[in-house]
Amino acid sequence: MTTILYAHPYDGSFNHALLAEIEEKFKKQGKEYNVIDLYADGFNPAMEAASLRLYSRGETADPLVDKYLNYLLSSDEFIMIFPIWWGTMPAIVKGFFDKVMLVGKAYQYSAEGELIPDKIDIKRTVLVTTSQAETERFRPFFIDYFKPVVLEAVGMKNLEWYNCEKTAHGPQENRDTFYKMIYDKI
Repeated sequence: MTTILYAHPYDGSFNHALLAEIEEKFKKQGKEYNVIDLYADGFNPAMEAASLRLYSRGETADPLVDKYLNYLLSSDEFIMIFPIWWGTMPAIVKGFFDKVMLVGKAYQYSAEGELIPDKIDIKRTVLVTTSQAETERFRPFFIDYFKPVVLEAVGMKNLEWYNCEKTAHGPQENRDTFYKMIYDKI
């Protein structure tokens, strides 16, 4: 099973076109997948007091958290699609990791206090991002930090990262080339 996390508020965006193309390809292949559309679902990325009280017990007051976590627990592939804003992921994606990665369900702590994967076993993790600036500018965050400290810590392995540079103000050819490349890679 594949779970796609999509985070863009505008359905006319290039990110949305990428999501639609991936979904179309999966439908043609008969591939099973779920889409987590954080904006369309009305996901609240803020950790509210009611959920924080339950967090250390692996519970939540947000029904979307249980739904999303169940998708991840039944998946072996995880695809994330979002724009890079201010050098990192949109706040709603950060909130997804804050709230959905529950202790005892997504990870455990070792005796030394290190995070260790628990039940999530994603064999292929694909990150599809768009930005105006060049990809190398974001490598320290996505490869040196996000990959080992967040993704691998909760059982999301084998990261592939594809970023479309100059998305908003670059030539159409740039987006067309990226679009085709993503279709071929996914």
